[in-house]
Amino acid sequence: MERTLILLKPDAVSKHITGKVISRFEDAGLTIRGIKMLHLQKDLLREHYAHIADKPFFPDVEAFMSSTPVIALVLEGKDVVVRVRDMLGVTDSRKAEPGTIRAEYGVDQMVNVAHASDSPESAEREIHRFFAEDELFNY
Repeated sequence: MERTLILLKPDAVSKHITGKVISRFEDAGLTIRGIKMLHLQKDLLREHYAHIADKPFFPDVEAFMSSTPVIALVLEGKDVVVRVRDMLGVTDSRKAEPGTIRAEYGVDQMVNVAHASDSPESAEREIHRFFAEDELFNY
């Protein structure tokens, strides 16, 4: 079984839709292996978004992602990385296919409900960035 990291972003938290989004993942047969709410600090944001930390728009990302707590999830299932990304839709919510989570709840490229790992390799790194081994559960 494959695992992936999801961060339900500040827009999902402030719109009170986190339960709806999580339900869609569970209804798709995915299993929650870890879940917690946390306030993202600058160091963690810089590490997580290292690939864009030198871009001129990064301060906006940093401000948005630290504006409220986020909910971090580890989901497990067969081909979970691809399945979750398909359920979310493309990064820019304005271009997301109808029926996807981002099309339904997102606003644009940044305010788009959730971050999801883009590969199994990224998922492993990201999971370990946000979760200690004793925060992940098999049941």
